[in-house]
Amino acid sequence: MLLCLYPKIRAHFNLENMKHILLLLLFSVSVFSQKTTESFVSTKLGESREITVGLPASYEKNPNKQYPILVLLDGDYLFDPFFGALNYGAYWDDLPETILIGINQNKNSERVEDSHYDDMNNVPSKKGARFFEFVGGELLPYIEKKYRVAPFRIIAGHGTTAGYLNFYLYKENPFFNAYISLSPELAPEMEVRIPENLAKIKKPLFYYQSLGEGDLKDIKEGIKTLDANIKQVVNPMLNYKFDEFKGASHYSTVLYSIPNALYQFFDCYKPISMAEYTEKIAVLPNGHTKYLTDKYDGIEKTLGFKVPIRSTDFKAIEASILKNKAYAELDDLSQIARKNYPKSMLADYQLGLMFEKLGDTKKAAKAYQKASQMGEIGDLTKDFLLEKFDEMQSLTPKKK
Repeated sequence: MLLCLYPKIRAHFNLENMKHILLLLLFSVSVFSQKTTESFVSTKLGESREITVGLPASYEKNPNKQYPILVLLDGDYLFDPFFGALNYGAYWDDLPETILIGINQNKNSERVEDSHYDDMNNVPSKKGARFFEFVGGELLPYIEKKYRVAPFRIIAGHGTTAGYLNFYLYKENPFFNAYISLSPELAPEMEVRIPENLAKIKKPLFYYQSLGEGDLKDIKEGIKTLDANIKQVVNPMLNYKFDEFKGASHYSTVLYSIPNALYQFFDCYKPISMAEYTEKIAVLPNGHTKYLTDKYDGIEKTLGFKVPIRSTDFKAIEASILKNKAYAELDDLSQIARKNYPKSMLADYQLGLMFEKLGDTKKAAKAYQKASQMGEIGDLTKDFLLEKFDEMQSLTPKKK
C-alpha cells in the first residue's frame, strides 16, 4: 500500500507564512555555507538519486570538528526551511551547526513508491523496503565516510514521508537518535507499535510530531491516538513533544513545527540563559563549577558529541561565585578554563580574581600580569588585565 493521502505537494501559504519562510531562506542563502546537489548511484534501488548536502559555514575552518546530521525526506522542499532555521539558531549558538542531507523525492513523485508498505504486515515492501535499506545501508555510511559527523542522527519528513520514517523505530537499534514527523500519514498499527518500541529504548531518543488544524480528519485522528499512546510511555530515555497548530494547513504546519522540533532536541545545548542563571545557578550557595561541568557532561551524554565550554558560561559561573562569595571556587574554575582555553588569559584571570577577593593583592597582581601575556578571549583584553595589574600593585604594601 502507498502512504499518499495528500496530492502532490503544492504551496498554499498566507502572507504571514511567506514572511516566515522568506526570512529562513534569506538567512540560509546570505549568511551560510556550502550547499551542493549530487547524484548518488544506489545499488539497493538500482538507480541514481539526487541528494542535496548542506555543510555549516565553519566546516572548512574547523578540520577537527564533528557535526550532527539531519536526513531530510522530501528534501526538495524541506531542505531550505530546515537549513535556514538551523543556521539561524547556530548564529546565536542556540543550536549546533549541523550537516543537512536532503533526499529529493518529488521530481517524479518518487516519495510515493519510496514509502510503499505491505498491506498484510504493514512494513516496507517492494521499493519501500529497498528505500529503507538505501537510507540505512548506503546513504548514511557514505555520508559518515565522506564528512566529519558526530554520532547524532536526525531524520525528518512530511505527510507521506513523515509516516514512513517511523518504520525506522521498528528496528531494535534504530538508525536515528531523533525523529521529526510533520503531519504524518501513519501506516496501520503505528499508533500501537511506535509506543511499544519507544517503551523499550535504552538510550536517549527524541521524538517530535505535529499536525495542523487543516490536516485531513483521518490523519488527525491517527496522530492524536498516537500522541495519547506515547504519553502513556514511561521511559526516562524518551524525550517527546507534540504540537497542534490552530489555523495551520497541512503545508504551513512545516514552518510552525521546524523551530519547535529543533529547540526541543537541542534544549540542553543552549548556553546559560538569564533565566537559567537566576533560577538555577545564582541560588546555589556552592557547587557552581560542578553545575558547569555537569551541564556540559550532560550535553555530551545526551547528544553524543562534546561541546567546548563557552566563555560566556564561564562568566555566568564567575558572576554566581562572586554573588555568593564562594571565592575558593574560582580556583576550580581556573583549572577548567586552562583545560578548555589553554592559550587564553581566562585561567590566570580567574586566579587573579580569586586572590583579589581573598585579599592577597601580591598574588593577584602576579596572576593578572601573567594573564595579560596570553590570548584575549570574550571581553577580557590585555589593556584590562594590565589595569588590574597596576591596581593590585598599588594596593600591595611596599617593602621597607
